[in-house]
Amino acid sequence: MPLVAGVDSSTQSCKVVVRDAETGALVRQGRARHPPGTEVDPYAWWEALRAAVAEAGGLSDVAAVSVGGQQHGMVCLDASGEVVRPALLWNDTRSADAARDLVEEAGGGETGRRFWADATGAVPVASFTATKLRWLARHEPDNADRVAAVCLPHDWLTWRLAGAPGLDALRTDRGDASGTGYWSPRTGEYRLDLLERAFGRRVTVPVVLGPAEAAGHLDPAVLDGDPGAAGRILLGSGTGDNAAAALGVGAGPGDVVVSIGTSGTVFAVADNPAADPSGAVAGFADATGRFLPLVCTLNAARVLDATATLLGVDLDTLGELALSAPPGADGLVLVPYLEGERTPDRPHATGELKGLTLRTSTPAHLARAAVEGMLCGLADGLDALLAQGARADRIILVGGGARSAAVRRIAPQVFGRPVVVPPPGEYVADGAARQAAWVALGGDTPPTWSVGDTEEYTGEAVPAIRERYAHARG
Repeated sequence: MPLVAGVDSSTQSCKVVVRDAETGALVRQGRARHPPGTEVDPYAWWEALRAAVAEAGGLSDVAAVSVGGQQHGMVCLDASGEVVRPALLWNDTRSADAARDLVEEAGGGETGRRFWADATGAVPVASFTATKLRWLARHEPDNADRVAAVCLPHDWLTWRLAGAPGLDALRTDRGDASGTGYWSPRTGEYRLDLLERAFGRRVTVPVVLGPAEAAGHLDPAVLDGDPGAAGRILLGSGTGDNAAAALGVGAGPGDVVVSIGTSGTVFAVADNPAADPSGAVAGFADATGRFLPLVCTLNAARVLDATATLLGVDLDTLGELALSAPPGADGLVLVPYLEGERTPDRPHATGELKGLTLRTSTPAHLARAAVEGMLCGLADGLDALLAQGARADRIILVGGGARSAAVRRIAPQVFGRPVVVPPPGEYVADGAARQAAWVALGGDTPPTWSVGDTEEYTGEAVPAIRERYAHARG
């Protein structure tokens, strides 16, 4: 019964699961918090990883470890491997102007968007690493001059687990590399000319590994482990959080995964790369050798958190209130751009409440509008995926927001499709663990694991919900 470990280094916390490599059965787990903010010292992630591993009982008995991490974050290293400045995370929007400039420099408008979509599968937005590098070069030239290598959060953690052996030992995978803005899912190669265009010069980037390739071996000393484990515990290539989640829930053809966490993501596993010049769909790669067309919104579960705070209730009560109001909330619409927005690309937008009348001025109506508004933003993403040729036979709903009874019951009315909810779990960490099992066991495909009993929610679509939302958001 070989064991494997999966790590989810997300925006808010680090989770570690240890599972049976053959069956996927959970053996133990641990977690630790990350500091808040959109700019974070990577060593905070490292300390959280160490704490989560310790809570999970250590790693000395596992055969392999893989790390799933938040996408896009810019981790810059100097020639000695030291972090140059705090990492800019995916949800840091200060590089929005840089993103627009990169499109303009490629011809602007449809021409510029098409250039980037064809070159990298995605049109630059503030989230992507390339735009953050442009921001760094412009606004912190002294720090930019020190940069010898750039990597992503999961790349950096994998490198640290290997003992930080040198910049040439940095490793990544297709899934996370495809979110940088300078790697092509279509060709499977870096576009270092685009890295140079963004940053002004070329620097070291991680080697991109195949889905089941090992990135090296765990250095037991970095986690105060058993020295006897040296050279025995394999490191998987890891991947980005969305690709890991798809692997964790076992998404297949016809499935669209909707993940409601700090961000909201809508993605499908596909056999062909996507290239959407509108910028709505990012044509990422996945963790199995296929592709992961994806739409991301900045505003997801925290819309519910903010509304609950505003009403002075907990999340369960918010859900009860929402379900006590009628579908469509009698015309009350919340456009939930509380942190700007990535899709559509409105980094400086704010939230709006429309349709407020004496009748709709109740906690129940506001709760319902919050749930529907958040889901409508994700449904717009589903429409964009369908326009790119994705199939959507059913929706797999995961993430913290999926634990809300109101979200689960209202989702079919908004999406117009059956909604399947797996048991609550750490699906990014599970996907990373499944990748680790693939590395440990070998084979052409990852091992088959059951996600457990699922719940299915059905219901008639209520077109008025989306129609009113579309009118309100403009």
